[in-house]
Parts: sequence; structure tokens; C-alpha cells
Amino acid sequence: MKITEIYSSIQGETQYAGLPCTLVRTTGCDLRCGYCDTAYAFNGGRDMSVDDIAREVARLGAPLVLLTGGEPMLQRDIGPLAERLLADGRRVMIETSGAHRLDRLPDPVIRIVDVKTPASGESHRMCWELLPALRPIDAAKFVVADEADYRWAADVVARHALGGRTEVLFSPVHGRLDPRDLVAWMLRDRVPARLNLQLHKYVWDPETRGV
Repeated sequence: MKITEIYSSIQGETQYAGLPCTLVRTTGCDLRCGYCDTAYAFNGGRDMSVDDIAREVARLGAPLVLLTGGEPMLQRDIGPLAERLLADGRRVMIETSGAHRLDRLPDPVIRIVDVKTPASGESHRMCWELLPALRPIDAAKFVVADEADYRWAADVVARHALGGRTEVLFSPVHGRLDPRDLVAWMLRDRVPARLNLQLHKYVWDPETRGV
């Protein structure tokens, strides 16, 4: 597997934000979202086996592991890695672009599906059949750049009846959309979603890596 970095921090986003977590960031992505904040993971990385990764995760010790990227579903061994981490007693999450099927993952893996909004430039890549399979432990995440993005996201939530069936996360593009505006729209429309701030960007400098 190609790995950009492995480190322990807090989980910065989702309904699990604030929990101690080891992040396994894979290398490579087949999307180029306009608001991407991890473009450094597009290329490079180092080759690591499933055993190598599992040993490093065990050394770092956090009970929660996030598989992220890049796009982790591009890695051939992402399923075996998830199986190994689960067998080692870890709670495993994956954050994925929503452009790839997730049937290679074991059932216990928590799925955070990033539903690409129009401002991403990649909304046409969405694999819509992922949404009906989301469970209460999973989440549909919408990164919102402006009110047009917000209205698009709210319509998707309504059309797919996501509220009450899975977590719905609305995340403002950091430094581009004022969270207060997003909160005002959510309250105005009573959308069944959770405000999802990138907690690590408030604890550390937004450009800091490995946190």
C-alpha cells in the first residue's frame, strides 16, 4: 500500500470528533476537488505492507483508527487492512469521496461518505447507490462552499431521506464560508444535519500537518 503518513491526534471531524484517533493517510486520489486541503497526498508516499501499518497503529495505541487519503478505496489492500485492524481490537472508520463502491470493506467499518457538492467540481462522480446503505453509525458529509452548495446539499438530504437514518454532516469550507452563515441557513430551514467543523484547524494552525 502507498501511505503518505500515519500519526495519532484527535479525530477532527464527524460525529466522532474529539476522540483520540490514529490516522492512516493513503496516497493517491482520482478526484481534484476545488476545496481540497490534502493535495500533498496526491503523489509520493511510501510502500507499506498491511503488517507494517498494523504494527505502527499498535505502537501509537489509539483505539480508533481513521483510514483516509487521498482516496483510501484506491488501495487494493484496503479491505485486508481494515480486517486486520478490526481483528487487533481497533474501531475502524473510513473517509471516502463517495466516488467508489465500498463492498470490499468489512461490515463493522464506519463509513464517512463525502457527498461532493457542486463547488467541488466533482459532484458528477458521486456513486449515489452508496447513500441507501448508510447506517446510524455512518455519515453523509457535505462540504459546503456557499449558499448554492447548501441548497443543493439540503435537497439531496431530503430526496434521499437521510435525516434520522444516518448522520448528516454539513461542513463549511474552512476560510471560505463563515460557519455562522451556514448555521443561520440550517436553523432557518430546520435541515436534519449536524454542523461539522474541522476541529483540528481550530486547535492547531490550519496548515499544520500530522495533527
